[in-house]
Amino acid sequence: MTTTSVTTSGSEEYTLLRLSSANGPVYRKIKIAPLRDARPDEIPLIDISGIYSTSLDDRKAVAAQIHNAATNNGFFYVKDHGIDDSVIRAAYESSLEFFRQPDEVKQKVNAELSPCLNGWKPPKTQRINEAESIDVRETFSFRYNPTYDPAVVGNLELIPAETRESLVTNEFCWENTTNLPNLKKDIINYWRSTLGLARQLTRSFALALSLPETDLDSKITYPDAGVGLNYYPSIPPSSSDSEEQVSIGSHTDFQLFTILWQDSNGGLQVLNREGEWINAAPIEGTFVVNIGDYLQRITNDRYISTVHRARNLSGKERISMPMFFGFNLNETCGVLDSCVDEEHPRKYEPISCKEWVELRVKAMHTTE
Repeated sequence: MTTTSVTTSGSEEYTLLRLSSANGPVYRKIKIAPLRDARPDEIPLIDISGIYSTSLDDRKAVAAQIHNAATNNGFFYVKDHGIDDSVIRAAYESSLEFFRQPDEVKQKVNAELSPCLNGWKPPKTQRINEAESIDVRETFSFRYNPTYDPAVVGNLELIPAETRESLVTNEFCWENTTNLPNLKKDIINYWRSTLGLARQLTRSFALALSLPETDLDSKITYPDAGVGLNYYPSIPPSSSDSEEQVSIGSHTDFQLFTILWQDSNGGLQVLNREGEWINAAPIEGTFVVNIGDYLQRITNDRYISTVHRARNLSGKERISMPMFFGFNLNETCGVLDSCVDEEHPRKYEPISCKEWVELRVKAMHTTE
């Protein structure tokens, strides 16, 4: 990740990290400092049980905490989130069962064979950041499918035509994993649970941004909401001292926000406001939530989409299960009026979510 070394007037040494963005490469200064765990003021732990309260004051109290975290480092833990541990545990165990299969078995569900890139991506096939190593991981992805959305089931014929073209309804990733009878059930249950949480959190973000609580509901009827199962073998000790060797390279997320479950082995690292890598260490019973680029854009940069990466140096295999959540792909959104005033003029023009995601994907997979 290092392109050059610089020294500030205060004699602190930095390296430069190159990142892809929708507008071309951008650079961040990285302070050369020992890796440490995040402090509570950097990645706070928020009890979000109040989002389910019948009291608006309770819901606003949670929204205020989320707002503070979103304007700081853009990362926070959530506990008392309403998702039963048995749902998470089943998805985790089914994920391990899938990834521990021989590659020739997983090859049947290779995402390159899928009409919508759902399915498995083998080791040494992904490189999120071209300035760092090929990602030391393999993945299984499942995009939003209205067939399994509890809010849509039984009403597929009501989906608007302008929305329908962006939706996935094929069964490739499930038809080719029938040798694991629990995989589909467990992963869809996890996806449904995190989808429900994401919709509830969207209302919290609306409150946090001084909008009516349901103001964004119409934009998440058929959301860009996919689960990615990540399998990280431990980075070999012989290469663990190389900063370029990563489990997943340095990046920011595309859409509104991400809800991440991680196992106890750790490895998630976040770039704080001072340019230091800090550990988002696992906390039992929590998810990690982080802001995405589109939410930063429509909040006029009020909310922070923070650079992060993973380096599994635990000596054990690691699983993470992120839900990437965003507006319906056919939706277009500009900077929210509540984020504009005389001191903060509107920075960005409206852009559709589909166009935004396509720009980010193109940038991420373009090498020079």
